[in-house]
Amino acid sequence: MKEREKMVMTELVALLLILWLGFLVHRSPHFAGSLAGGVLGVAGALLILLSMAHMIVKRIPALKRYVTARISMRALLVIHVHAGVVGAIFGLLHTGHKFESHLGIALTTVMMIVVLSGFIGRYLLRQTSESIQEKRAVLTDLELAFRKTATRLAAAPQGTTFLPRPGLAGLLSFSRSSASAATPLAVQATQLAESISDVEYAIRHHETFKRAFAVWLKMHIAFSFTLFLLLGLHIWSALHFGLRWFA
Repeated sequence: MKEREKMVMTELVALLLILWLGFLVHRSPHFAGSLAGGVLGVAGALLILLSMAHMIVKRIPALKRYVTARISMRALLVIHVHAGVVGAIFGLLHTGHKFESHLGIALTTVMMIVVLSGFIGRYLLRQTSESIQEKRAVLTDLELAFRKTATRLAAAPQGTTFLPRPGLAGLLSFSRSSASAATPLAVQATQLAESISDVEYAIRHHETFKRAFAVWLKMHIAFSFTLFLLLGLHIWSALHFGLRWFA
């Protein structure tokens, strides 16, 4: 299900980027003020506002308890992601690819930043977290194998420190010679220590990325509030100067 969700979101973001590239080949200055353009604009605005529900519920404890009794936070997150991307697609179609309004250009730019930063943060952060969990599991197996090997190495008489090839060789990837039928305990312990060091380095590397993505998420939230502010100004200006497509 997660892979299917990721595939659908990737396709929607790709569609958004393709539509954005339409600015290079298409102009329709009057489309935004038409009935079709207005309907797309209203639908996009409603979906973008709907996507805000997840951020509000998540940060107000009393509201979170009330809402999560009826719908899970994961479901709200899915709504947040899908409504945001589809709303952005409608909003981009609503523009008609015109460059006449500074507010509209700023709104479109921030909207693209919010969608792309949210997409990258959501799926790369989750992938990084899953990778860390997998590496921690491998590290646990390696450390267990190392302790067993160290114990047997300490108990073995000098000159007899030989052991059959371990069964975890494929998983732990420390066996390098397929020709020998037995592996010296000292060499095996050294190989295990090297593998532990490599996995610990990989975990630290991924945790650095995870911390960077945490900063990325804060930027996504900041741009999201900027988007809502610009969207509010855009709606106000549309109402103030008149909705031509109602005429």
